[in-house]
Amino acid sequence: MMQLIQPLVNGCLLLALSCATWGAQAQAQWTLKTDEDGIRLYTRSVAASPYKELKTVCTLHTSLSSVAAVLLDVERTKEWVYGTSSSRILQQESPSAVWFYAEMGMPWPVTNRDFIVRISLTQEPVSKVITVLADNQPDFLPETKKLVRIRHSSGKWRIEPLPGGRVRVEYQLYVDPGGNVPAALVNAFAGKGPVESFRSLRKQVARKEYATAALPFVQN
Repeated sequence: MMQLIQPLVNGCLLLALSCATWGAQAQAQWTLKTDEDGIRLYTRSVAASPYKELKTVCTLHTSLSSVAAVLLDVERTKEWVYGTSSSRILQQESPSAVWFYAEMGMPWPVTNRDFIVRISLTQEPVSKVITVLADNQPDFLPETKKLVRIRHSSGKWRIEPLPGGRVRVEYQLYVDPGGNVPAALVNAFAGKGPVESFRSLRKQVARKEYATAALPFVQN
């Protein structure tokens, strides 16, 4: 049972990308769950929900534009977000806002999940801190009987410039994966996906097309 549940948890708790209104979840204290390879994973309880909220933090030797370019290049999400089997743009609202659809591949007999997300990027002009919100839009497209639509989630990226050509990347995520998945198992295995995705993000920002990215709406 655990072998079947773990891939589901790893995928659903990542996305993405992933996300209903970024609202006020319960403000419980964060608890450090893992600290390995320069990546820290925290969890905390959410009011009226059996599922934990996650926060993943690491420091990358890269630029603000590089991280922003990776996050906005949603059609290549499966290259670095753990568990993503496919993704595509639905609507390019602006250079810094995009709607996209993604599917999470699950092993039999667990049903694949899908979700629809609007990603929007803003930058604070003085601190240069970038915020990327991932808002779940589950009714943008009709559901399919072959997939379970993720309907309740919220995600937020915070990208902060540091001295020495580094950035601090923080990602908060809450997801209710839907279906009949026991919350205890979801919470027990929730850490692998975010940590693996951040390892892949570290490699992704180093690719030439991202390392040299210059976005007109991002100040480095």
